[in-house]
Amino acid sequence: MICVESLKVKNMIRNPTLSKAIADAGWGEFVRQLAYKAEWGGRSLVAIDQWFPSSKRCSGCGHTLSSLPLTVRKWNCPECGANHDRDHNAATNIKAAGLAVLALGENVSGMASVSMSCSR
Repeated sequence: MICVESLKVKNMIRNPTLSKAIADAGWGEFVRQLAYKAEWGGRSLVAIDQWFPSSKRCSGCGHTLSSLPLTVRKWNCPECGANHDRDHNAATNIKAAGLAVLALGENVSGMASVSMSCSR
């Protein structure tokens, strides 16, 4: 299983802080090739909605912060005290959401939309 966020690259490029890094990354092409390879290899590709709170939801207890500015790279959960690296926490939450989608075969609470490509 491969999980990705369904990011809107056009909107991200409008952010002056992110624009160069996002434009250089070629995210759309990467996801297109990833989808092709997943299908070719008989794997599932799950796209998690861009509004799923992957960075600001505690992967330990599920508490969701009301806001988390992009400048904050590490944070502590006010509920359980867990210390999170923003990107690692987001990856953990995206993986958990993808597994839930595969297990339930439908949207997971808290996600506006989830798409899945599976050629098994």
